Amino acid sequence: MTNWNSNQLTHGWQKGITAFYYAIGMTEEDFSKPQVGIGVPLLEGNTCNVHAYRLSQEIAAGCREAGLLGFPFGTPGVSDNISQGHEGGNASLPSRNLIANSAECVITAHCYDAMIGLHNCDKNGPGFAMALARTNFPGLIVSGGSILPGCYEDRDITILDVYDSQAQASVGAITHEESAEIIRRACPGPGGCGIAASFNTWGIAMEAIGLMLPASSSIPAVDEEKSKECQQVGAAVANLLQRNLRPRDILTRAAFTNAAVAVAAAGGSTNGVLHILALAREAQVDFTLKDLQEIFRRTPVLCSFAPRGKRTMVDLHRIGGTPVLLKHLLDHGLLDGSCMTVTGETMADNLRLAPKPPHGQDLIVSPEQCFKPYADMQVCFGNLAPEGIVFKVSSMEEPAFTGTAVCFDDPREIVNAVEEKRIVPGSIIVLRYLGPVASGMPEVLVASAALAVPELDGKIALISDARVSGVSHGAIGVHCSPEAAVGGPIAYVQDGDQISFDLLNGTIHLHVSDEDLQQRRASSSVAPKRTPNRGYLADWSATTAQASHGCVSVALYPECRSEVR
Repeated sequence: MTNWNSNQLTHGWQKGITAFYYAIGMTEEDFSKPQVGIGVPLLEGNTCNVHAYRLSQEIAAGCREAGLLGFPFGTPGVSDNISQGHEGGNASLPSRNLIANSAECVITAHCYDAMIGLHNCDKNGPGFAMALARTNFPGLIVSGGSILPGCYEDRDITILDVYDSQAQASVGAITHEESAEIIRRACPGPGGCGIAASFNTWGIAMEAIGLMLPASSSIPAVDEEKSKECQQVGAAVANLLQRNLRPRDILTRAAFTNAAVAVAAAGGSTNGVLHILALAREAQVDFTLKDLQEIFRRTPVLCSFAPRGKRTMVDLHRIGGTPVLLKHLLDHGLLDGSCMTVTGETMADNLRLAPKPPHGQDLIVSPEQCFKPYADMQVCFGNLAPEGIVFKVSSMEEPAFTGTAVCFDDPREIVNAVEEKRIVPGSIIVLRYLGPVASGMPEVLVASAALAVPELDGKIALISDARVSGVSHGAIGVHCSPEAAVGGPIAYVQDGDQISFDLLNGTIHLHVSDEDLQQRRASSSVAPKRTPNRGYLADWSATTAQASHGCVSVALYPECRSEVR
């Protein structure tokens, strides 16, 4: 029965409920149709989300054509770009869990038979995917599509150029007028950030894991194909209902491996690690940082997406879209083609007719010509990060680095230090008290962008318990667990300490004796430097797990509570 859940309302013992359905124009015939909740991250003050409601209306129309009733509902939306560098950054990651909770709340309260979640900005798609895994209601994720590149001096530019130009202007490499012109031209209309940042990392991951229809992640937001796709989503959901195909039938361990491989090969964002871990927990799949460590070591970088290179998702769309990339990975034995997907067919079946990367393009290369034989992202463990730290090192030539610690508790202090030439090559910048418990684990793009100036890029490293934007590049280690605020070792690092990490050996070491570290711990009073002063943040801080568990709720998953905490 395709209306397996809504039937209890439309034909249940509380017949008076149907009065509310008549009031919105439903008929007796409609009472036997499946009802689908369409999750919409409503935020018209953000280019990524500004078109989300319009897409939801097109999806709802497609549902009607497929014999379903599609009902858009709103969830919180927080712009990862607009919230950068101020208190608003604390809201970004908590908004993912708010979206998951909101979607779960609505679709279970209203007894919907399925859910469609729109992925328009970084935390939208992960939140809706978590809700699907948690409830196991049939459904899928739809990408809102990438923004088109801007144009400056006859070359394509993206949001990456905006942040880089600001850093360059601050040290006199370009003029402030040039930077201002890049800012004006970089974002020509609706859509998520067009490079392999967090938004597109998750889109690629969702196609690779099987929870998104083929090519959804690569169709640009303003392309006519995006409207056509939205109109066809209803038929895809009807197929899921007829087959009773549920998210946990799709979200297997092999599917998570596929997602991690695709993210690594594409040169994706570290935020993808957090979301993969959280989704695995929601899907009740045993998939951890250790698994990601092994996958990242063996997966080569095959794509020249920015920030590693210059290409965007629009470039991928022009050569056939994400199916071309996934088919390329499948042909080279990097993906498991037997995994089930939301089409009702396997990954291999979906990609059977996908073309190979065309000759003459420079976006996708073969494993033999790879940009790097191991992923830009690597996972390390050691006395500085007993529960793990995630590195992204696209600009570092060697997989090992040793440097001298310079400690900060505020990313803006790093910006000032760069401008005043107080950061020198060979430094390891330690930025702390910005983890999930301390402050919602904001992105510290203002710091990573400041450190990406030519005289420092690839010659220093940043280590933090915070997050960085997928726009970031350099040598960056984030998600350091446990965080400083709960007594993690990163709290006790001092200026002048030596820190070394070896990406391929998966190790990170603070060169301080156990005795000295214990003495520092005994003489220190470690507490969050920023006491949450917002209701949502207080709730989050009281319940969040550490980054090594994807920052899921310990109220739901008490086994994820940190021992240090």
